[in-house]
Amino acid sequence: MATPFLVSFDPSAPGLSLKQIAYFGRNFRLLDVYVDATAISTTGDLVDILNAGAAKIFITLDQLTALSQEQSVPSSRVVVYTSSDSQVDSFQKWVAEDSERKEAGLSTDSSAVKALVDKLGLNPEAQGLYRTYSGAVTEETLKDTLTQGAVSIVPAQALTLDRNQADGKIVAASLIAARAVADQSNGLYATTVTDERGTCLGLVWSSDESISEALRTGTGVYQSRKRGLWYKGQSSGDVQELIRVGFDCDSDCLVFVVNQIGRGFCHLGTASCFGPYNGLSRLQKTLQARKADAPEGSYTARLFNEPKLTQAKIMEEADELCRANTKEEIAFEAADLLYFALTRCVAAGVSLEDVERNLDLKSLKVKRRKGDAKGPWAEKAGLAAPASAPAPAPAAVEKSQPPAKEDSRIEMTRVITASTPVEDVKAYLKRPSQKSNDAIIGLVRPIIQDVREHGDAGVLKYTHKFEKATSLTSPVINAPFAPELMQVSPETKEAIDVSIANIAKFHSAQKGSNDGLKVETMPGVVCSRFSRAIERVGLYIPGGTAVLPSTAMMLGVPAMVAGCKKIVLASPPRADGSITPEIVYVAHKVGAESIVLAGGAQAVAAMAYGTESISKVDKILGPGNQFVTAAKMLVSNDTSAGVSIDMPAGPSEVLVIADKEANPAFVASDLLSQAEHGVDSQVILIAIDLNEQQLQAIEDEVDKQARALPRMDIVKGSLEHSVTFVVRDLAEAMALSNEYAPEHLILQIENAEAAVEQVQNAGSVFIGQWTPESVGDYSAGVNHSLPTYGYAKQYSGVNLGSFLKHITSSNLTADGLLGLSRTVEQLAAVEGLDAHKRAVSIRVAHMKGQ
Repeated sequence: MATPFLVSFDPSAPGLSLKQIAYFGRNFRLLDVYVDATAISTTGDLVDILNAGAAKIFITLDQLTALSQEQSVPSSRVVVYTSSDSQVDSFQKWVAEDSERKEAGLSTDSSAVKALVDKLGLNPEAQGLYRTYSGAVTEETLKDTLTQGAVSIVPAQALTLDRNQADGKIVAASLIAARAVADQSNGLYATTVTDERGTCLGLVWSSDESISEALRTGTGVYQSRKRGLWYKGQSSGDVQELIRVGFDCDSDCLVFVVNQIGRGFCHLGTASCFGPYNGLSRLQKTLQARKADAPEGSYTARLFNEPKLTQAKIMEEADELCRANTKEEIAFEAADLLYFALTRCVAAGVSLEDVERNLDLKSLKVKRRKGDAKGPWAEKAGLAAPASAPAPAPAAVEKSQPPAKEDSRIEMTRVITASTPVEDVKAYLKRPSQKSNDAIIGLVRPIIQDVREHGDAGVLKYTHKFEKATSLTSPVINAPFAPELMQVSPETKEAIDVSIANIAKFHSAQKGSNDGLKVETMPGVVCSRFSRAIERVGLYIPGGTAVLPSTAMMLGVPAMVAGCKKIVLASPPRADGSITPEIVYVAHKVGAESIVLAGGAQAVAAMAYGTESISKVDKILGPGNQFVTAAKMLVSNDTSAGVSIDMPAGPSEVLVIADKEANPAFVASDLLSQAEHGVDSQVILIAIDLNEQQLQAIEDEVDKQARALPRMDIVKGSLEHSVTFVVRDLAEAMALSNEYAPEHLILQIENAEAAVEQVQNAGSVFIGQWTPESVGDYSAGVNHSLPTYGYAKQYSGVNLGSFLKHITSSNLTADGLLGLSRTVEQLAAVEGLDAHKRAVSIRVAHMKGQ
């Protein structure tokens, strides 16, 4: 039996809610939830608590009397508080009235536990008697209660997991060991290790010390008869996350329930010492491996990358299962359905353990829906609609309604690096899977070819198709832009003007580093470098789920400062064919020639090759989705296009490093500001030595703030593949960050400025608690068009240099050429390039009058 978790429930005060009980049941694997419900006034509310997933409720005798009228409540889910002999007698009488009530539990504050066990005829091993304590409690008292056959209810504050620093508290490991039966030959405790699904992984030994270490570290720690303490996976990396510690029926065998990480439990690399997993467990392990690294082109990779295909296969296989007749057919079709259903689960980060916890939670419901099939499905199966029943009274209607479905908690996956193999940490650092490059290129190439061949007509064709702007007859609007196209509020105009001024100031300051270089490498030999603006640039401004005039500023202002002669913007129009006025206003401010009313590959192709009305450009800059990125790569590799690009770019991302000084609300807001970009965005939190309370504070803020956002569904999708890494120190945090190479890096740490020197790979860095990433996105002056998807290891973000080309020059005097001639002639001779050599020797001869 696992150690239960007893909580109080007061509907009138902040505390545990029905939603939180359900959350514990679905996700909190360590504990069974027992609820002190003595503050509840109505029977219906007691039933709701049980329905939400509480394993047991602790109630008074008066509540018990009222609850006895609810025939659906099993007695095994009830524990009754008693504080006197007369109350014990009343409880005993209640049990005697119905044989099915004998599984009800009793709670007492009496020290005469053995007498109560005998009086009530309880089986001590069944653990149906609970004891509370009004004052201080000692370890000896708890052990004595245990030997008498009762379960002690002790405040968590009275317990400690550290046997070496008890500080007057009771060592939890000692209480577990007190119940265990030691082996007579070696004094150790026989221990069975299982996974969360109950599959036995192996048989080991435990000791008082190993139990204490297991609880303290939250990992699998055992006692080797040869080597002493055995920290499972310390050398192999196949560590275990400890989920629960319990016993078999008569306490002569400990049971460790663990989450096995890595290859498996056995030293031979198998899942267990009894061989590999089979059935659903084996399938899950395969699918999880495929999700981490699916072979390109494999069917499973298709299922992960094409959710609609998975949905269609689930419906197809469910239909085939319904039509199967023989035992063999039913088994065959059920296996297919389970395969696709589990693929859907693994793709969403849902495990078999999650599914089974939900099944267990459903089994705890004491009131259930009637369970009739819904109309369309009933009709398809040939079922008659359920007969209508007389309308109940309003109060009865309210009572019979099932509890409202609660949304699951919005949170990120948490990874503790100290107990996670390096390979798994690297796997968690991977970005969300993108469609295979070949598949994307296969879709993009014909669009590019169509626009190249048919010009304006090709652009309009795809704008009508993808943007639904069927009223458009021209794919471009040209400057000067009509005032009615850029009608923005005075507040928005002021915000754009301030931002443009700051961006221009920062990028103008970069001019000095790009010009005026002149070096005399040796007497009479002068080398110089000067810059010239790229004449024609195309700036891609994404549309999609958000309007992004900020990107127009980040690309348009540096182009203006650099002196580009022709600036062309491209952005998807709205369904009515118009473009957002903020973008038009920015285009006007930066002196753009035109705005292409198109998005995706068709916009890239139009700017790369030019059309009847769209100017060809020399370089295309700007972020976009996978299709835009693929199109940019394709046209840049086509020599006939004669166009370059800024960088490959994928979905937006942020990495926040936070220490104990970080404000949880600030951290959560920075994570969510990136998560709302799109479901393919990713956010990473690296928490430096944060304890459970501090981590929970951030997670609570993420959940609370996310629910207040209008783009909550997008945020939830992003956070499903986002991760919190809990690390030991700043050095480990910076190593992880540099390996990830984030687009945005936020340092919410003490003395953040000093940590910047450790940044090796990042698109842009935001230093300290008062520098949210959003100031960089809009108005600080730095550029927000940055390398994503790990390209910060190779690329810089957009800057003034992105709009310049650098030209070098050499200027030699006669003496300079004479001094360098022998060197050049020798190297040209080595390479066998006689014309190169003669170009020098002829001049030298002329100097010498030869």
